[in-house]
Amino acid sequence: MKPEEFNSKVLPMRHELKCYALKLSGNDDDAEDLVQEVMLRLWNMRTRLEETKGGMMALASTMARNLFYDKCRRRKFSSDGGVDLEIPFNDLTAEVHDEVRLIKLIVESLPPLQRQVFRMKEIEGYEAEEIMQITGCSADNLRKNLSRARLKIRDTYMKIMKGQR
Repeated sequence: MKPEEFNSKVLPMRHELKCYALKLSGNDDDAEDLVQEVMLRLWNMRTRLEETKGGMMALASTMARNLFYDKCRRRKFSSDGGVDLEIPFNDLTAEVHDEVRLIKLIVESLPPLQRQVFRMKEIEGYEAEEIMQITGCSADNLRKNLSRARLKIRDTYMKIMKGQR
């Protein structure tokens, strides 16, 4: 899609998208940030926009919704990358805290593509279609990478737990 086509097809959706983002966030500044991020992502994928099923507004709305939920989820993460479970640390057992840290380390040790698709699917809650669009993976490739990531996480965790007993 050429820049002129992009401007004529995508930019007119901006107002409607901003209204939707405002309903989601309840804040004008956050809504504007969401719209800007969606527009940037649409621009980056402009060569594939004509392939989208369901229309560009549906894609843009889905992107805005997922970005909003991602932002909400990120707020739950502490600055050191730890999960803020909204429970005071004193109430967490040391064992649970160690297991969470161990699983994070295992996820970090995955190959980059497996780590990315695992995080997007399991942590950030992206749909498979969105992950395929963002990463450029085929459906088969996405399933295989997710399966391998889950298997490696489980196997590594089990080996470590077995070794501690």
